Amino acid sequence: MTSADDVMDALVRTTFEVAGVLTRIGGEHDLSLTQLRVLGILRDRRARVTELAAYLGLDKSTMSGLIDRAQRRGLLTRGKNPEDGRVVEVYMTPAGLELAKRVEDDIRRALAPATGRLDPEQFGPIVNLLNIVSARSSRTDT
Repeated sequence: MTSADDVMDALVRTTFEVAGVLTRIGGEHDLSLTQLRVLGILRDRRARVTELAAYLGLDKSTMSGLIDRAQRRGLLTRGKNPEDGRVVEVYMTPAGLELAKRVEDDIRRALAPATGRLDPEQFGPIVNLLNIVSARSSRTDT
């Protein structure tokens, strides 16, 4: 019978493996793991600095510095929310979107040996289980 400790060990091993891949690929594109996470979050949405900071567990000034550096690289920009002009949001530039796509392709290739060990019918259950784990941890971490 599989115990909670077995689950924890498997999650930690998987996290180390995936974090290693993300750190390596981020480094190849001159991105820290946190910058990579920001690009991943913003690839399909706009967000306030405070929302990004809360999600990543950073203070607002640290988040602002990360955004400033990405903005100087031409990856992110700030702009008014189209529905509420008082709200300033951060979003990807075309160059940022292009970099995010290259990084995503690199990550997909790097993780292919691991995901290739799964049968297609295992995709749905593993995604569902990981979503349960990540939803629970995000509620308890904030």
